[in-house]
Amino acid sequence: MNSSAIRCESVVREFGGLAAVNGVDLDVAAGEIYGFLGPNGAGKSTTVRILCTLLAPTSGTVSVAGFDVVEQPGEVRLRIGAALQDAALDPRQTGTELLLLQGRLYGLSRADARRRVDELGELIDLGDALDRRIVTYSGGMKRRLDLAAALIHNPDILFLDEPTTGLDPVSRAVVWEEVRRLNDDLGMTVFLTTQYLEEADALAGRVGIIDHGRIVAEGTPADLKRAIGSDMIVARVDGDARLACAAVEHVVGVIGVEAHGHEIMVSTGDGPATISAVAVALSQCGVPIRDLTLRTPTLDDVFLELTGTRLDTGTQKKEAA
Repeated sequence: MNSSAIRCESVVREFGGLAAVNGVDLDVAAGEIYGFLGPNGAGKSTTVRILCTLLAPTSGTVSVAGFDVVEQPGEVRLRIGAALQDAALDPRQTGTELLLLQGRLYGLSRADARRRVDELGELIDLGDALDRRIVTYSGGMKRRLDLAAALIHNPDILFLDEPTTGLDPVSRAVVWEEVRRLNDDLGMTVFLTTQYLEEADALAGRVGIIDHGRIVAEGTPADLKRAIGSDMIVARVDGDARLACAAVEHVVGVIGVEAHGHEIMVSTGDGPATISAVAVALSQCGVPIRDLTLRTPTLDDVFLELTGTRLDTGTQKKEAA
């Protein structure tokens, strides 16, 4: 595999003359966890289906694991695992039967397939349910089984499309831990789409945001958050907040200070490094402080700024009055 695990150049995918993906460029390094975010209808799922060889691009070039997805789809499929939103699970099989079959289809011996089933059974925590028919599984159980099926052959690249949807917080944490282990210990490249912004923030080294078929932003979560605004220290005081502004304005690291009633809003480029100095300055000016909080930009703020929606709620950004 070359240094790029996933590479897209000017990729377009049209349906009925309309471009669902419109000139996407991607370069995901081998061994990277890449988070892919976008509102409904942005082209996110279409892009993932192209990368997994389930759709051909209308134009542009795509290589995955060093192979062209159009010219060499078989080579790509041998090297990737995919847990997509629409899990292809036979409800008449048991969980164990499905995983054993998946392992054998990827060329594992019976002994190796059985060993992998035992290992993955601990990961997805289905216990005795693996020996039950899949038709009896809940939605969350099916998601966990589909993840195990994607990992059965230890792929070079793992595509996870909202992998923890439907999971309880404990199970979600287990999946996060396993994704990190796969990346750290095996160097597995992970391409992650998620509706949970904290998931992308916690796992992804870089994030790409797609909207209307185009990549509108890309970078580390920290860089994207810094790009849309500064950290904000909010102090609630007893008395007129304007009297305390002068004490804070000259603190090293403070960009600006505003007073609103009993609140002081302090903007800074590095909130964690500045908040202590702001607290000291306020205490020395003799204005009693009721509480002091630090608010940093979130990926949700980035998403709202770039797309006009919140990923989790779909709430439209309001026009300024």
